Amino acid sequence: MPINVLVVDDSPFFQRRLREMLDECADLNVVGVAANGREAVAMTKNLRPDVITMDYEMPVMDGVSAVRQIMAEQPTPILMFSSLTYEGARITLDALDAGAVDFLTKDFAEASAHAPTLKQTLHDRIMTICARQVRAPVAPARAIQPALLRDRVKLLLLGASTGGPVALSEVLAQLPENFPLPIVLVQHMPENFTRPFAERLDATARVRVREAQDGDILVAGTALLAPGGKQLMLDRLGRVRILPGDERVNYRPSLDITFGSAANAFADQVLAVVLTGMGSDGCEGARLIKQNGGFVWSQDQASCVVDGMPMAVARAGLTDRVLSLSDIGATLAREL
Repeated sequence: MPINVLVVDDSPFFQRRLREMLDECADLNVVGVAANGREAVAMTKNLRPDVITMDYEMPVMDGVSAVRQIMAEQPTPILMFSSLTYEGARITLDALDAGAVDFLTKDFAEASAHAPTLKQTLHDRIMTICARQVRAPVAPARAIQPALLRDRVKLLLLGASTGGPVALSEVLAQLPENFPLPIVLVQHMPENFTRPFAERLDATARVRVREAQDGDILVAGTALLAPGGKQLMLDRLGRVRILPGDERVNYRPSLDITFGSAANAFADQVLAVVLTGMGSDGCEGARLIKQNGGFVWSQDQASCVVDGMPMAVARAGLTDRVLSLSDIGATLAREL
């Protein structure tokens, strides 16, 4: 059966383009179109869609308020549309905190050009966030003695994609102010989103958080967030290198690239944690970390928004420990 989609947008142009793109997908069905958040709340109750696409700036009731009310009254997966501005990024992060699952950037030029790439991206994102897959259990990971981690690990890496903003916030909130390791964060995000995201994390975490800059030195108790649209690498002197994003690489920033550089620079002194996200970014980087004697943890399936990335690592036999999101931060604080 097709997935039923409710489109929420105050722009007649975007209403029409989204409906056209979705109607071209045989496994998607547009059940309704709402022009503001209040209509979206009412139509969600009446139509019970499988997923909602939601604009953030609308009259009567804005997108964030609508997300908050829908998640309280009729929880439904919501995909936000956002502008690439700083303010657009801030509002999108508010929507993710309110319960939206993921977001796509809103580009009038791309939508006007009838770009097949946008249609495919929209289709794939909807299918992923609506998926309810039953997977075979992963073999238990081998136990690692806490003393071994404390004695060896000198760098903590946290990587995420879909669902990551909330997951990273929860993990960092459980770390103490005097956390003894430097932290590098890699979250799939476009340019202009990572600076407000770092500011948000810094306001809620006890460790310091900021967007990484080229030449930064790793410091214990400070988390550096990879800039959107670029790649973050580490050198053997513990310095951060920010490189332009290569169009041939799907993710900018990429867990694989940061993890791989950390494995080369820090050998067996790395602990990488792969959190919620679609795809398999991080798997090859985790392989390099393991080959160099480092450690890899992954978030469990039940607590992921999308379990593609952590499950790829686990199924490759690279995970030392599988943990629920609620346990990751506390375990890091206790054992490191």
